Amino acid sequence: MSRFFYRGGSDSESSSSDERRRIDESSDVDDSSLEDSDEESDDEKPTIVKSAKDKRLEGLENTIRLIDNAEKINDWVVISNEFDNLNRQIVKITQSGPTPKLYVKAVADLEDFVNETAAKQKQASSKKMNASNQKSFNAVKQRIKKNNKDYAAQIDKYRENKEAYLEEAEEAEKPAAPAPKPTKVEKIQNFVAAASAAAAGEDDGFATVGRGGKTMQYTSESILKHLRTIVESRGKKNTDRMEQIKIMEKLLEVATSPYQRIRIYLTIISTRFDLTASSSANYMSAEQWKQADDEFAALLAVLEENRNIIVSESADEWEDDEKQPQIVPGETFYVPGSIVSYIERLDDELTRSLQQIDPHTAEYIERLSDEQQLYNNIVRTQLYAESLNAGDKNDARQDSVNRVVIRRLEHVYFKPAQVVSILEDSTWKALPEELDSPVTPRSQAGDVSALIQTLTNYLFQFSDGIIRARSMLCQIYFLALHDQYYRSRDLMLMSHLSENISNFDVSTQILFNRTLVQIGLCAFRAGLIYEAQNTLGDICGSGRQKELLAQGIILQRYSTVTPEQERLERQRQLPFHMHINLELLECIYLTSSMFLEVPLMAQTSPSRRMLDYNERQVFTGPPENTRDGVIMSAKFLAAGDWKKAASMLASIKIWDLMPQPEKVKEMLSQQTQEEGLRTYLFTYAPFYDSLSISSLADMFELPAKKITAIISRMISHEELAAALDQVNDAIVFRKGVELSRLQSQIVTLADKSMVLLESNEKTLEQRTQGMANAFQREQGPGARGGRGRGGANQARGGHRLPGGQGRRPGGQQFGGGALGGAIKA
Repeated sequence: MSRFFYRGGSDSESSSSDERRRIDESSDVDDSSLEDSDEESDDEKPTIVKSAKDKRLEGLENTIRLIDNAEKINDWVVISNEFDNLNRQIVKITQSGPTPKLYVKAVADLEDFVNETAAKQKQASSKKMNASNQKSFNAVKQRIKKNNKDYAAQIDKYRENKEAYLEEAEEAEKPAAPAPKPTKVEKIQNFVAAASAAAAGEDDGFATVGRGGKTMQYTSESILKHLRTIVESRGKKNTDRMEQIKIMEKLLEVATSPYQRIRIYLTIISTRFDLTASSSANYMSAEQWKQADDEFAALLAVLEENRNIIVSESADEWEDDEKQPQIVPGETFYVPGSIVSYIERLDDELTRSLQQIDPHTAEYIERLSDEQQLYNNIVRTQLYAESLNAGDKNDARQDSVNRVVIRRLEHVYFKPAQVVSILEDSTWKALPEELDSPVTPRSQAGDVSALIQTLTNYLFQFSDGIIRARSMLCQIYFLALHDQYYRSRDLMLMSHLSENISNFDVSTQILFNRTLVQIGLCAFRAGLIYEAQNTLGDICGSGRQKELLAQGIILQRYSTVTPEQERLERQRQLPFHMHINLELLECIYLTSSMFLEVPLMAQTSPSRRMLDYNERQVFTGPPENTRDGVIMSAKFLAAGDWKKAASMLASIKIWDLMPQPEKVKEMLSQQTQEEGLRTYLFTYAPFYDSLSISSLADMFELPAKKITAIISRMISHEELAAALDQVNDAIVFRKGVELSRLQSQIVTLADKSMVLLESNEKTLEQRTQGMANAFQREQGPGARGGRGRGGANQARGGHRLPGGQGRRPGGQQFGGGALGGAIKA
């Protein structure tokens, strides 16, 4: 039979059997006592239940007794250990009530004993202590003085009249007469009354009950104690943070000094941030975020009114919870904390929530409207940090200003100037009129370009590393967004960021890719087709636009990405309102490739079969998407029908998303005419001896001067074997330099070999993690692989920026291109 069945007996049975065993062993106990003991054990004994407070007081008494015994034998090692234990016990006891007078007596007597021992040592009348005992005595001597400062008033009262003080303690500790227990009917009546009062909102008869069952009193004197308790409970399990927030909201109502309000605001904002860690959601709720943002604005208002109180990360914490600090006018008082960290956390939480919300819902628009409130606090934080840095400059305060300025810059660099102007006007109207900035004054709020330039110059002067690089990229992005191609290109080339971008963090590499793409879009809007295609080539040609621009995650079937890496990748995704339209980006890249590659297909006869690949399909319907529209336009352009090509390009609806779409369509029509002329000359040059310029002008509807300029450029680049006859206004073609079929195939084979070599070098460079690139830099631009690429291909996508080169001569570097890849896809 299992032994667990024998343990099911009552406590009385086990106790009686034990007692019988003890009686049998004793010869002084008779049988009558055995019977009496059996009868008593069978009766139910009353169980004594002690409250938590009584248990703590009992433990306190035991510790004091150990200290008294150690004093008798002068054992300071035990006194030191038990004194530490005593202080740990008193912290828990005072959380639910006043300081016990028994503790006051103990520390007062211990201090007297320490003084007596020290006096004896000075007189050299006592024996010398051993090393460990002397060390413990010195430790207690130092700690007892510091400890008793907190209880000086009570200790003085105890020493004035010890007997009366202890009698008061005994009267206070007498248990009150127990109240009669309510009957079941009374309990039900009380419960119904309480429920009806709560439903009606009548909470006058209710009070907050703390640990130990005592009503918590919120006064200005107890604020620091409550804050200390809340701070010490951070990070512990089973901590009700919402209850702590309610307590601090009540403490705000009774706070009387600016110092108290600052301490409460710092703690309540941190507690609201802790709610995210304790919940299952990945971001802060909108309600809690707005409350934290409002409390942060109130904190800034208090700090602005009390300039002698400064929140600093290096400040020491105020240790005395019983006594409020006395802040002398004109003297600076430091409070531990970080204003800049709070505004950064608010910014991160807003971004995190925008990442999780569906961007195609009204909730996203509503959440995005909170950015104005956040931007107001960012600017206000910058003004406060600037005022501190102006009074006492040091590296820590300068770093705080830099961190706030880059946050402000990252909120405006990707927005059009009109939107930034509205954002700035609303911000300065919301801020108090007496606030102003020496860096970005209120008077220059309307000039957005000057604002971006000022913020960037400030960071370029006073910061370094990642902040400096990001500020430069933000300025280049803003210039490219506002159609200043040459200035943005020159800044990118002068910054040399393409050479060392791999040394920065992933978010900065993403910003670099976004800036590079924006430069390419700017070049396209300006009609610089070659520069646009060259700049966008490495980003769009990789097929990883979503990943490189942090606008989506491409999960492959056999991917080796760990869950942790996937989580980090999702955290880096940009909110939807910061996205660059990938369909528009692809359309611009394919259109630029079409204008460059169709004439080269016509020049290199074997490459003409690229467009024939599309004709092999059984059924070719009308274009259904942007890619089909560009391919169809390329077919018309290759066939010499530039009007249909221009009409097909103009019919693509994606152009309406660009600023000034009519201007873009006009540019596309002009480019189609010019590239149609080049394609026609490449295609039919072998069949002409001479060709009238006026006939070409009528055919392509271009001015004769424009046609002459295009032909002259083709001749100078050795793309066309011809000469201009200005007398007869005609083109004279030369037949002697025409390549044979064998020569043409050799040139094509050489081109494909060069493309294969570049592909192999890219693969080698990626596998060796940049070692190939370092080897190229050591060998110089003339070595293998250094064929004029504008920058090394980095881990998060290649990047190449045109340095103002002209069009590539001939078709000798053409190997199919992006358009061919799109057709095959």
